[in-house]
Amino acid sequence: MRPSNSTSPSLPQGTLRKGLFAGIAGLSLAGTVAGCAPSTADSTPGTAGSPATPSTGSSALAGSGAGYKDGTYSADGNYVSPNGTETVGVQLTLAAGKITDVQITQHPSNPNTRKFQGEFAGGIAAQVVGRNIDELDVSKVAGSSLTSGGFNQAVDKIRAEAQ
Repeated sequence: MRPSNSTSPSLPQGTLRKGLFAGIAGLSLAGTVAGCAPSTADSTPGTAGSPATPSTGSSALAGSGAGYKDGTYSADGNYVSPNGTETVGVQLTLAAGKITDVQITQHPSNPNTRKFQGEFAGGIAAQVVGRNIDELDVSKVAGSSLTSGGFNQAVDKIRAEAQ
């Protein structure tokens, strides 16, 4: 004899099973995306160890106590996409430790990368301009989540150069 379901809410048959499978599929996808996280090592030939270089080299210390020099700095960051390693260029202008301008240079290797880097470039200023450089840790911009890994890597290089 089978146990009674009188204490369980009445659900259409298969609803619980569908929800369970959807949850498992979501966890699998999360694991796959996590596996695509960017490497912190710069693997682009000819760029390993090359520092970000300021295009305006003011030596004044940032007034916020952060110890960053005002100026405009550029660096490339790498990230891994389903199509392989991608690169995105980042140019930040700092004043008193805060971002006053950001520009993205796209380096797409295929149409899909071009699309996502373009979306990222179009939405990044709204998320970073006016913020302290030490607060930046971008995760997803305008639907592009992988490009942010390259952006964050470039910001790390810029932080090191601007100190």
